[in-house]
Amino acid sequence: MEFVQQNIVWVTLAAVSGFMLLLSFLRDGGPSVTPSQATLLLNREDAVVVDVRESQEWSAGHIPQSRHIALGQFDQRIDELEKFKSRPIVVVCQSGNRSAQACQKLRQAGFAKVYNLSGGVRAWADASLPLTTK
Repeated sequence: MEFVQQNIVWVTLAAVSGFMLLLSFLRDGGPSVTPSQATLLLNREDAVVVDVRESQEWSAGHIPQSRHIALGQFDQRIDELEKFKSRPIVVVCQSGNRSAQACQKLRQAGFAKVYNLSGGVRAWADASLPLTTK
């Protein structure tokens, strides 16, 4: 107890940083994949890409053959993905934050193989992987 009293600043800092680490893990949406790992899932396991960005973001460029369900419509349209429940699903947004929310919703709906694209479409483009506007 004496140690804690003498080092209250350090103890508080350690507790706050631990809490923030735990919080980021809980908000993360579960496992994430890099663009190259997502490509392997697409090619080897016939993964489905679900883009949860808004329509104008989608229209500016998206991963080929991805399905568009904006996060605001996700709860109403999640049933559209039911037929893909046994396949891996890679969820993407612009940077990886909104997709984490969609990943959590998919897991709650019973989807087992759900991955968040780390860095989102921005990371996909930075890896020189193709985007389409079609």
